[in-house]
Amino acid sequence: MSFSSQGFAPELVKALTECGYEKLTPIQQKAIPMARKGHDIFATAQTGTGKTAAFSLPVIQHLLNSGKKASRGTARGLILAPTRELAAQIAQNIKDYVKYTDLSVSAVYGGNKMSSQVRQLELGVDILVATPGRLEEHLEAGNVSIANLEFLVFDEADRILDMGFINAVRKIMLDVETSPQIMMFSATTSTQLNQLSVDILRKPKRISVERENSTAATVGHVVYPVDQERKTELLSELIGRKNWRQVLVFVNYKETANDVVKELKLDGIKAVLCHGDKAQSARRRALDDFKEGRARVMVATDVAARGLDIEDLPHVINYDMPFLAEDYVHRIGRTGRAGKQGHAISFVNREEELTVVQVEKLIQQRIRRVEQPGYEPKKRDAYIEKLNTKSAYKNRQGRKNNANEEPQDQASAERRLTMMKRIKNRRK
Repeated sequence: MSFSSQGFAPELVKALTECGYEKLTPIQQKAIPMARKGHDIFATAQTGTGKTAAFSLPVIQHLLNSGKKASRGTARGLILAPTRELAAQIAQNIKDYVKYTDLSVSAVYGGNKMSSQVRQLELGVDILVATPGRLEEHLEAGNVSIANLEFLVFDEADRILDMGFINAVRKIMLDVETSPQIMMFSATTSTQLNQLSVDILRKPKRISVERENSTAATVGHVVYPVDQERKTELLSELIGRKNWRQVLVFVNYKETANDVVKELKLDGIKAVLCHGDKAQSARRRALDDFKEGRARVMVATDVAARGLDIEDLPHVINYDMPFLAEDYVHRIGRTGRAGKQGHAISFVNREEELTVVQVEKLIQQRIRRVEQPGYEPKKRDAYIEKLNTKSAYKNRQGRKNNANEEPQDQASAERRLTMMKRIKNRRK
């Protein structure tokens, strides 16, 4: 099924052809016709499956058909993304799609100066891509109005919840006075996400192209049991012995990232950093060095798990197992994209064995164990045998979205209920 068969404007089809788009991916085949008909959408699909085009192309075509332009200081379509990297990537993709039209696209997110963003917003923007926190700042300052919004898209909606942006989302929704078409896209699902969809979507079409919370079939999974203090040594060993040329390494803490990069450089392996303490410009340079082969390894915290668009990335390593089992899906979603073969490698100390069980349960797949000679962990078998005798080990659940969110008092709960009722009333 080609893009030209979807009734898109010639200038849009021309741009898509130049982007190398030929046939619709499964998520695009299912989502685009529904979106073109004006339905709200709740879609579940793996990263790297063409979600950005799936939600943005119907929006672009509608804006072109209307013949209107955004008024000064307003936005017609809004796309919310959880991280700077993802917001920047989405905005760039859409700019590539609309290059032969007169539609305007802007992105607002932290790490860039507010003043330059204000200048873009003053003129009005057809499609605004934003992180929730930075958009909230602009709304409070009166820099942009979303009162007459025509489209609202949540990309990586589960991550928006994970990162604690739900209150910002509620405030943003209360600034919308129209009944925009709303689309939610996510790689994983959760109870909280399902509830949010009930709160804000109107008779949505549910779309899924893979089993929910699944990983791409093109990704091979392997676990290396290893003691924590030997993980960096094992990382250097595998990279050198197997001659891996492009490796994305995920850690849980910024301090760990700094230490790993330092040790890799001592071993003669060029590595770069990507975490929250780095300025946006530094993170962009690190990504460019990694993508262009000037650096062999990029060590990142989960801030980089969404929005990294790296073609043919062969290896993703979990140096630390993620706190949330769902984040395993997002991390390894950087590899095995667009039908290419990928490898997901996890270093697991004995305390992380429970996380492996939770991940296997989530993805409904047993992960192969490989012990690297000379790196066998101490007393691992005895530890696992002990855990297996405890029902808590088998039945314990992983951390939930917003697990550290404070319980709310009755007044706070009532305020939230009032806000959601107001939102739902607008949607009728």
